[in-house]
Amino acid sequence: MTGTDGILIRPLRGIDEYRACVRLQEEIWGGNFTERVPPAMLMVAQELGGVASGAWDGDRLVGFVFGVTGLRGGRLAHWSDMLAVRPEYRNRGLGRRLKLHQRDEVLARGVETVHWTFEPLESRNAYLNFAKLAVTVREYRRDLYGEPDSPLHQGLGTDRFVVDWAIDSDRVRARIAGTDRPPTAADVQELPVANPTRPGAGGLTCEAPDTDLDVNRLRVAIPAEIQVLKAQAPEPARAWRTHVRAAMESYLEREFVVMELVRESDERSCYVLERAVLPR
Repeated sequence: MTGTDGILIRPLRGIDEYRACVRLQEEIWGGNFTERVPPAMLMVAQELGGVASGAWDGDRLVGFVFGVTGLRGGRLAHWSDMLAVRPEYRNRGLGRRLKLHQRDEVLARGVETVHWTFEPLESRNAYLNFAKLAVTVREYRRDLYGEPDSPLHQGLGTDRFVVDWAIDSDRVRARIAGTDRPPTAADVQELPVANPTRPGAGGLTCEAPDTDLDVNRLRVAIPAEIQVLKAQAPEPARAWRTHVRAAMESYLEREFVVMELVRESDERSCYVLERAVLPR
């Protein structure tokens, strides 16, 4: 699948391309990143119904997506383990194109649900996942990957959302086709915010959440740029982790589902949570 920008997305082929993917992992997450997927595993995953595909600008690998296919809860599922795009190729929609390629690949294998994890405080990733792909979230995992060795993940631990992407659902099809638009800030401004925010010396800060709101829909705020905040004001960044974790664990335990991520300002985004309406 070649885009109008000339970038081709296709499965990786042969040992040289698998090795190029490993080098790209090290460039993105650092040379000391111990969780990189080796060439042999990239190949084996493909042989067993997984996905190891790259985005190519000519003969240069500029992004990739990798995942494995198997059983989760007794049902066929795909777990998307990694997606990365070179910095100079970001903000062009390439991440979304890689995810849609992955969707096409696993739909052809009979898979209807894709899972992956991501950092709940990363607004940019959340926007892609919710606004562009129409994922939902029912699980919040504390320190899922232990102490990180990538510079991108140090300082806040490795709390993660577990994504449910119902790739053959009407909701996902409509969002991808553009016939179902994500909500705007104006659409959700009347919803209560579990963790109210205020300006602080190091950036936007949030208060301890109200975990007992008696409503069917609510918002949970996150900073628009957690990496910038973490570098400039580590203590407020850690407070964000504590308060967002408390809110998410409480409401997800009460059968709420994270449905959307809305960008509200240059400083703040908000998740929209609803009482469970989707089948498990």
